[in-house]
Order: sequence, then C-alpha cells, then structure tokens
Amino acid sequence: MNRIDIQITGMTCDHCARSAEAALNALPGVKASVSYEGRLARVESSGKVAAEQLLEAIESKGYGAHLVDNTNTEGVRGRRGALRVAIIGTGSAAFAAAIKAAEEGAQVTIVEGGDVIGGTCVNIGCVPSKIMIRGAQIAHQQAHHAFQGISRNQPAIDRAALVQQQQARVLELRHAKYQSILESNPDIHLVHGWARFKDPHTLLVSRAEGTEEIVSADRILIASGARPSIPDIPGLRDTPYWTSTEALVAERIPEQLVVIGASVVALELAQAFLRLGSKVTIMARSVFLSREDSALGEGLARVFEQEGARVLLHTLPDSVRHDGSQFILGSGAGEIRGDQLLVATGRRPNTDRLSLDDAGVALGHNGAIMIDDHMRTSVEHIYAAGDCTNQPQYVYVAAAAGTRAAINMTGGDAALDLEAMPSVVFTEPAVATAGMSAHQAAEAGIETETRTLDLENVPRALANFDTEGFIKLVAEKHSRRLLGAQILAPEAGEMIQTAVLAIRNRMTLDELAGTLFPYLTMVEGIKLCAQTFDKDVTQLSCCAG
Repeated sequence: MNRIDIQITGMTCDHCARSAEAALNALPGVKASVSYEGRLARVESSGKVAAEQLLEAIESKGYGAHLVDNTNTEGVRGRRGALRVAIIGTGSAAFAAAIKAAEEGAQVTIVEGGDVIGGTCVNIGCVPSKIMIRGAQIAHQQAHHAFQGISRNQPAIDRAALVQQQQARVLELRHAKYQSILESNPDIHLVHGWARFKDPHTLLVSRAEGTEEIVSADRILIASGARPSIPDIPGLRDTPYWTSTEALVAERIPEQLVVIGASVVALELAQAFLRLGSKVTIMARSVFLSREDSALGEGLARVFEQEGARVLLHTLPDSVRHDGSQFILGSGAGEIRGDQLLVATGRRPNTDRLSLDDAGVALGHNGAIMIDDHMRTSVEHIYAAGDCTNQPQYVYVAAAAGTRAAINMTGGDAALDLEAMPSVVFTEPAVATAGMSAHQAAEAGIETETRTLDLENVPRALANFDTEGFIKLVAEKHSRRLLGAQILAPEAGEMIQTAVLAIRNRMTLDELAGTLFPYLTMVEGIKLCAQTFDKDVTQLSCCAG
C-alpha cells in the first residue's frame, strides 16, 4: 500500500471533511481519513489510482487540494502538476505575488496569522491615515485660508463621525482589493494561522484553536510585513501609549498630544491631530526627516511651529510614566506632560516568529530579510518582499517586489530597479523626493550641481497665496543628467512623478527645461528649477519657454 498525505483548503466544517473523505474512498483500492481540524487527508492506496485522481476527487467537492511532500509523492508538484507557491502574509506584496503566480499557472496558498487580510496599507496605514489627513486639511483651510473676502471659521470636529466614515472606506477597499480576489480566483487559497518554517520546503501553520496544518511548497514567498518599533525608554511599556494603529481609530481628540518621533508617520499624524484641535509637542531624536536633505526637515519644522506645535529637536524622553490621567515624560528639556502619547519611531520586520533558522534564511542586524534585486533570499527557492526585507518600506515598493518575485518563482527573470524611487510625506506642505540627494551622490563619488527654487518664484504658488517651500534639483555636473529631486510644496506628492520619469529616462537639464509644462501648475516649478541652472528665472516672463 502507498501512503499519500493531501492538504485540503476551503473546508468550513466537519461535514466538509466527511464529504471529501467519501469522495476519496469511492475510488478503487483507496482507504482515506480526512481531518477537518488538520485540513489533511491521509490516504492509503493499492497503487491503482494516480495521485492526480485523488486530487481531482477532492476538487470535485469544491475544495482545494495539494500533495504534501513524502517519499511516495516525490516529483509530484501539486494539482495537475502545477507549481505550488506558499506565501506568508496577505498584504500588498503577498497579494501582488499571489495574483501574478496564479496567472502563471501556479497553485497558491497564502497564510494569514491575524484576524483580517490586507496587511498594513489598507487596514492601519496608507488608506486610513490619508483619509484622516485630508479631513484635518479641510478643517485647517476653513480656519486659516489666505483669501480675503471669504470668512474664516473654526469648524466643529466630530471625531467619532470621521472615524466611522474612514473605517467604512477601509472595509470597502479591503473587500474590493483583497477579499473579492480570493472569492473570484480558485487558484489562490487562504489558510488562517501563524506560519513558521519546519524545513526549507514546509510551513507549519498554528491555529488559534491549537491545531496545526502543514503547507508544503516548491517556492515560498515571505511577505510578513512589519510592526511599530517601540524604543527602550524606562517606564514606557507600562503606560497606555498609542502607536499609529490606535491613533488612527481613536474617537477622541487629545487636548495635549505628545509625539515621540520625527519621521514620516510621526509627522503626518502629529500635524493631523494639531489641525483637528490638539496641542501637540513633538520630540525628535535628532531633526525632522533626518535621512533626507536637511533643508526639507528644517522647512517643515518651521511650518509646524507656525501652526502652533512645540518642536523639541535632539530631545528624547529619558523616562515615561502615567499617573492615571496624564503622561509625564522626563527629558533634557524639562518635564513634558500630555493626556495622550503617540510613539512613532519606526517599524521593525515581522520575522521573529517565522523560525527562519530552520529554513536557512539570512537576516540583517534589525531582523530584516536580506534579498537581492530579484527578491531572492539566501535560500534558492525562498523569496521575500515588502516591509519584512531590507527594501524601502513603501507599499508600492512592496507590490512591485511581490509581482517580480512571482515572475521569478514561476521561471521568469525580473529585477526591481529602485534608482528613481519616489517617496512622499503627506504633511502640508508635503515632502517628496526621487533619486539621489546631493549628499548621496557625493558618497557615490559623483560630482554634481544643484539649484534650489523657492516657491515664491512659481506662478501657481503665488496665485494660491501659498509660497512656503522649494524645489531642489540635483544633476551630474558634466553630463547635466538629472539625478534627483527634493520638493517641499503643497502638492509635492503630485509633482514628484515628473522627476521620477525624467530620472528614469536619463533626461538632461536642457531637455527638462525645454519640455512643455502646463501653466498655471505647481509641477511647472520643476521646469523653472531646471532653467535656473543657466538663467535667472526672476527675469523671465511668467510663462517663458
């Protein structure tokens, strides 16, 4: 008798297991038992029935079926010979990979340890934060716009109503972009539970009820994402602090909010709460946006102070406690108090519970999975993508990496080029960058020229009565090829893609300066900045070519 184990997906109750079991036992020479808890069929066969027939019997009842590797199934790759791909995670990288791998003919199993699918972006990141930021922007404009003849008013804020609308859109997008894909794609199967490696080809998935499921695969993609990183400040972990997750769904606006952190998430949420009515104190380990061109952080800090925030640079708490109603933070700047504390000091990869040592996957110093431009890890058939890797933590990078990983897992050859990668901080003014800064170019041994154009020289900014910010371009000195752009402007996120395309297409300053840009637009400022390498734009007519 031959022994074959089959993993079954799609069962919802013990009756399903009995149905699959009956289908198997109806085959000649087959004796099978199916466990609903383990999602596993154990089959003994006289050899008269091929493995493919066993899989088809289960599939005829509406369930997914995958052979589990053992000595009797060597060389079998899954349903009807398809490549088996397992993916840990259900965020943007995971779903982009799952969709592409299924398109290429693979049978895909995705594993989710949490209660909901979709990962960070749609649930607790990009989508809810941008909704909150937009609402705060509208509230601010009502009270602080620059136009004479239009009355200003301080709007009443119903934070609970804002959160309700925000979360309704989150649910809508999660279903449209994630759940509906599972419902409509029979080659993608979802397994709930926490995955860890048993060996390089096998995952053990632990369920909440204590059972385990085995998932075996020919290729595995790790797309487990990241979570907030909490600094080791004495007393902090014993207090009811917020991370961005709690802040985005909080139904009250703190009277006094203290924010620890001065990078993307910290600054976006700090300004949103400031504009919704909180008195905000920001404590920065060094400066605002310390990894970017220093002028960007300096300009943004100035805006925050103008809007009423207290900005403490080079200042972190040396202790935190909570007295039942207030947070008390000790620091070199004195005692800081607030009725709520937001900790936004970066994110750490979700790799610590995956048992990666049992698969031989190499990690960096911060727990990030080390990958190359093809998303390959140190193990030939294991790939990784998204925030759990050493790639930049942006959702569009994750999605692009997931798609390319799937291409490579299914026999293709696709690399991810990050040379002109854009980034945006959704404050107001926004911060957007692409390509190299002057400092990065110098570190790479490239001789550069730079120019900075203040927004007071951009006609659309003048027409908007909003000239806080600048556009900076970095070019290779001898070829005059554009290498990078840094923008601090109200619509920087909409402007930066022009720079991305120029960098990617190796455009020179002359080509950029000679390109037609619509007037009056903010993005015209990029053309004007390119012209400043050779001209004094203050001496040109308003729409000079």
